[in-house]
Amino acid sequence: MAIPLAAVLRTLFFVLGSVMVVTLIYTISIDGLPFRRELLTPWMAATLVDFYINVVPLAAWTSYKESNSISAIIWIILLVCFGSIATCAYIFIQLLNLSPQESLQDPIYYVLLRHEKRDGMQQKRQNSPVVVARIAFSILGCLMLGTLIYTIVTDRSPFRKDLLTPWMDATLVDFYINVVCISVWVAYKESSWISSFLWITFLICFGSVATCAYIFVQLLQLTSQDPLYLVLLNKDDRKQV
Repeated sequence: MAIPLAAVLRTLFFVLGSVMVVTLIYTISIDGLPFRRELLTPWMAATLVDFYINVVPLAAWTSYKESNSISAIIWIILLVCFGSIATCAYIFIQLLNLSPQESLQDPIYYVLLRHEKRDGMQQKRQNSPVVVARIAFSILGCLMLGTLIYTIVTDRSPFRKDLLTPWMDATLVDFYINVVCISVWVAYKESSWISSFLWITFLICFGSVATCAYIFVQLLQLTSQDPLYLVLLNKDDRKQV
C-alpha cells in the first residue's frame, strides 16, 4: 500500500525542522551565540542576504495564508528570527490541519491555498499586485546577483576551507532546508520531471537568484488582472480555481 503524500510531507518537514533545531543547539554549545562582529565576514553577509531573500516568498505566502493580521505578523517574525525551524513548523501545522479527504486528494494544493479559496468562494479582484510582484522579485534577484558578484570580486571564491566556521555551517543548513521547502513547491508546479530537476538544481547552485527568477517566470504567466495567489498553483489546479 502506497504511503499518502501528506504523510510523507509531514514526516519530511518534521525531520527537517528537528535537524535544524539540533544544528542550532549544537552550534551554540560549541561556538556561543551568533551575535558577534567577527562572524560577519563578507561571505557570511552574502549568505545572510541570500537567506533572507529566500524568506521573502515564504513570508509572503504565510501572510496570504493567515486571515488574521496579528498571526501573520507573528509568523513572519518567527520566520525572520528562527529561519527554517519556523518554516518547517508552519508547513507541518498546515499539513496537520488538512481534512482526511484533502490529505488523500491533493495535499499540496490544499496547503497552498487559503480555506475560502479552496471552495471557490473568493471572487476575482479587479486590481491585482501581479505587476508589483514582478518588479519586486526582479529587484531582489538583481540585488542578490550584485551581492554575489561584489563578494567574489572583493573576497574571492567562496570555496575555501577557512570560511566554514560553525555558524557558517549552521547558516548553510538553515538556508538549504528553506531551499527544500521551495523545491517541493517547484516540483508541484512543474509538469515535467526534467524541468523540475533543472530548476531545483538552479535553486541549489544559485540560491535566491534562482528563486526570484523562477517566481518571476511564473508571474509572467499571469495577466495583470489575475489574482496574485494563482502563482502558487500549477496549470491544472489553476484551471479548477
